[in-house]
Amino acid sequence: MSDDSFIREVNEEYRKEQARVMWRRFGPAAIGVALAVVLGTAAWVGYDYWAQSRANAAGDRFSAALNLARDGRTDEALAALAALEKDGYGAYPVLAKMRTGTVLAGKGDHAGAVAAFDAVANDGSVPEAIRDMARLRAGLVLVDNGSYADVSQRVETLTSDTNALRFAAREALGLAAWKENRGADALALFDQITGDPAAPGNLRRRAEMMSELIRGSVSPS
Repeated sequence: MSDDSFIREVNEEYRKEQARVMWRRFGPAAIGVALAVVLGTAAWVGYDYWAQSRANAAGDRFSAALNLARDGRTDEALAALAALEKDGYGAYPVLAKMRTGTVLAGKGDHAGAVAAFDAVANDGSVPEAIRDMARLRAGLVLVDNGSYADVSQRVETLTSDTNALRFAAREALGLAAWKENRGADALALFDQITGDPAAPGNLRRRAEMMSELIRGSVSPS
């Protein structure tokens, strides 16, 4: 046997022995890590499937409730939405509460509608954007079914220049003011809308019409 062959065999035996030593020292830990990765992945896949299944089921129930409302089966729709509020998954309980307010308003139960929207608006666990929308929806119901103070209580905070709902909030507050013969207050609100280039075109046109109506009145006060 040549010297080179002998050296190669020695090196090979050394590497094998080192490998055995490394395996005895770190092999069990490596197996544990690999097993943890496999189990963790399986758990995540299982949870994701469970969450998706629950979300899909809640979405189907919400869609069915909307169909009931569209078909005029109001009481059935309200019952389906109430059930979804109790045991729905994800955002669907909040959406169900919002839709409940809409359905109640449609059937003429304005107090019930406002209560539904107020419940969402006062729920600190709900995202602020949805709470703001609930405040606006309550205010819009109260324009024809409440006082200026009632509307103001819900939408006044939405009229700031930085709020995305400011135009609709100003319109609701302006209509409530006009209904109570507070012409000057109403005019100021409608002028805010018409003077803002960011206001949606249809809303600006309504505000312009209301401004002209108020200015054409004998004594806007």
